[in-house]
Amino acid sequence: MINISFIGMAACGKSTIGKAVANKIGVSFVDTDLLIEQKHKATLEEIKNKYDYKFVRDEEEIVILGLTSSNRIISTGGSAVYSAKSMQHLKKFSKVIYINTPLEIIMERIDIEGNDSMADIFMTVDAGVLWQAAERDIFSKVDSEILERNVPSYLKDPENKWFGLSKRARTIVFSSDQFTSDDFSTYEDLADPKWKGKLCLRTSKKVYNRSLIASMIDEYGFDQAKEVVSGWISNLATEVFSNDTNALKAVSSGQCGMTIVNTYYLARLLDDPQYDNLNLFWANQNDRGVHVNISGAGIVKTSKNKENAISLLEYLSSDRAQNFYASANKEYPVLIGAKVHESIQEWGDFNEDNINVSKLGSLQKQAVLLAQEVGYK
Repeated sequence: MINISFIGMAACGKSTIGKAVANKIGVSFVDTDLLIEQKHKATLEEIKNKYDYKFVRDEEEIVILGLTSSNRIISTGGSAVYSAKSMQHLKKFSKVIYINTPLEIIMERIDIEGNDSMADIFMTVDAGVLWQAAERDIFSKVDSEILERNVPSYLKDPENKWFGLSKRARTIVFSSDQFTSDDFSTYEDLADPKWKGKLCLRTSKKVYNRSLIASMIDEYGFDQAKEVVSGWISNLATEVFSNDTNALKAVSSGQCGMTIVNTYYLARLLDDPQYDNLNLFWANQNDRGVHVNISGAGIVKTSKNKENAISLLEYLSSDRAQNFYASANKEYPVLIGAKVHESIQEWGDFNEDNINVSKLGSLQKQAVLLAQEVGYK
């Protein structure tokens, strides 16, 4: 029998499902997190505190590359997908199954488990998701001078229930084969009929574009924002894409002329010379600034380790961790003065929209309604 490897984000159910499958078909079960703990004779939390998150990721890669036996069900750690070597190895000797558990389900699990929940921290992408978690009363308020100092006020919950830990800018990327930076100005200008048949977009079903629309609703009101998004749809060169990477590839190939994406997707593609014709333009620099969102986290209110959990968030906002964030995922740090990855330094500084990102959550329902009304799939 070939091995089966389960991958997915933390708390998606990899171990639970893996154990059930192993018991059902009568084979051994392997948890890579447990192998790391056995190797170091310490819990993952203790290992992270002693070293850092990158050390744990490197250890997981070593453990996965050492897996060679057959007839096993394997549950990987949540960071396994970030290692190309680990994923290549898993694909060679196992059937890889991705457990796609929506964040709403994970929030519901934490809510239902109540005091029995083992979760200490809820960490995710997009302020809209963090806002939803706060609305479900999952978080407890955090009183920390370090987080207060390190995380700008507009990148955290007004009641200190969650905090931004990395910053992601969503802006215009265009093909240098067709245009120059002088051709562009704002997100709103992309609704102009002059761009008909030139625009590519990611689906509105994902939070990133919903949050961008929410920021426009906050700035202009529902009706004016609706006019802009309706103009975008009129200018589409093709059907919307499921992700930013495919939209960028469509721009590079000439299928369209420009798109709107998170900058780290561009940074990753530019490692390949075939995409050298992709160029970034910072939108709305003469008015409200470029749209930014966050990845972030909050302390689960039923946490049994609140002091350690707060210490971890404080560390993740520190100069050392912020520099690592920037180099690992090519996002922007929230800590003012922290370094950005050299691959994105050439894009220069930019003015950003300083709307409190919690509004990206409170306006999500309106953003979804707007997209539906204009036929933005």
